[in-house]
Amino acid sequence: MPNIKVFSGSSHPDLAQKIVDRLGIDLGKVVTKKFSNMETCVEIGESVRGEDVYIVQSGSGEINDNLMELLIMINACKIASASRVTAVIPCFPYARQDKKDKSRAPITAKLVANILSVSGADHIITMDLHASQIQGFFDIPVDNLFAEPAVLKWIKENIPDWKTSIVVSPDAGGAKRVTSIADRLNVEFALIHKERKKANEVASMVLVGDVKDRTAILVDDMADTCGTICHAAEKLIEAGAIKVYAILTHGIFSGPAISRINNACLEAVVVTNTIPQERHMQDCPKIQCIDVSMMLAEAVRRTHNGESVSYLFSNVPY
Repeated sequence: MPNIKVFSGSSHPDLAQKIVDRLGIDLGKVVTKKFSNMETCVEIGESVRGEDVYIVQSGSGEINDNLMELLIMINACKIASASRVTAVIPCFPYARQDKKDKSRAPITAKLVANILSVSGADHIITMDLHASQIQGFFDIPVDNLFAEPAVLKWIKENIPDWKTSIVVSPDAGGAKRVTSIADRLNVEFALIHKERKKANEVASMVLVGDVKDRTAILVDDMADTCGTICHAAEKLIEAGAIKVYAILTHGIFSGPAISRINNACLEAVVVTNTIPQERHMQDCPKIQCIDVSMMLAEAVRRTHNGESVSYLFSNVPY
């Protein structure tokens, strides 16, 4: 592929490598290091003049360092005369701070959108934004890919009785995502209504729908401390579900998440590799991983060739 360069930040080099392998090109040379005062330094090791540049950096691990590194890389390419710079951000940082839910709350997702634009990004490719309205925080094109086609494929291949299962959303916010999956599988769906006292802590839960004697599939866009997911699984087992699977796009798994999953009544917790999962999978045998690198690679290829990306919203590229 002529005139295309793909660079990787330090958050998820493994995913970037899978993307370039799929595209049949080499990863661009870049050195990222920190000075002794912890300032980030980035050196792009090859010419990007007139090139179509893609920078892969996920919002995981040291989020603020990774975000800053991405901004510096975008800017370095921009002022080195790259014709277009696209940020490939599989897991968008600060996506949960997207509205003023109480007085004096910041809308950090909008701030991140602004700083990405100011640093020189011309295009954003991301996956399963926490709220799709975040696309409207940008004045540049944003491609919000869905993990849904890959999730449907996993369900059909790995859950033997999926035809009689029920898809469950652990909160009202994810209802749209769940109804879409239930429609595509032609199964019923249920909803859990939850009330939060404060962030990362769930107060009470009410199940709406009938899960008795069925396999329940919990679907959400991200799991952080896993309080909601484990609480929901408990609720479903109480309500008579035979087995409970959890399928989440972004497995952040911070704080007590891993021990909660190990102690919860979940068959499997399925996540995608938008965030590195090797360590989590070693610590918890229940965690399984769906590879979405081919979807991101295909989005990069289509964007580079000026083709439509909408095929990826309902199909997994082979």
